[in-house]
Amino acid sequence: MGRKTKITKEMILEAAYELLDESGIGAVAIKTIAAKLECSTQPISWQFGSMTDLKKELFNYAVGKLYGNLPDKMKGKEATEAFFISGVHYLTNVYEHPNVFRFINVDNTMDTIGEDIRGENSFFDYQFDEEAVEFFEQQYDVPKDAIREAVRDTVIYTHGLAMFAMLDGAKLSREDACKLMFNMGMKLLANLGIKQREDIDYYLNI
Repeated sequence: MGRKTKITKEMILEAAYELLDESGIGAVAIKTIAAKLECSTQPISWQFGSMTDLKKELFNYAVGKLYGNLPDKMKGKEATEAFFISGVHYLTNVYEHPNVFRFINVDNTMDTIGEDIRGENSFFDYQFDEEAVEFFEQQYDVPKDAIREAVRDTVIYTHGLAMFAMLDGAKLSREDACKLMFNMGMKLLANLGIKQREDIDYYLNI
């Protein structure tokens, strides 16, 4: 008899992520994960205990898969470059991984996971891309509150574009969505005297 493969937590999460990416969170269940791994349901239940616990870990795993490489893309870049790289990356996920994007950025986790993992704070209570604000403050002589407002408005606009793209079945192309985000961001930053050397085509190819 052949040696049995040990089913690890990482293998289970990767299988669950693939199901999520392919078909949405509704396709993620102990039986479908077991079928994908060609194993019984026992190791999955043993590793996670419940689907709520599995989906909570899947949420964090999916965030890492979509955004884990973003810091490397932004590393060493000028503030405006890093900011627009982040925006293009965010919108690109809508087109390349719509089911994953919906799960982590749109869906109510009470419905998809069975637990409110985001807490009681409103979306608008959070500091919008505070790291970008710090980049701009270090490189430009502009009041921090003014930078924060421009960054906040660009982030909200970008998220709105992402929602419209999803509702529209991605009929608006990725390139056009990114151009809209870029143009709005440049208008808001230009009001602060911040200009951008590159055009949107530069960011689409990073």
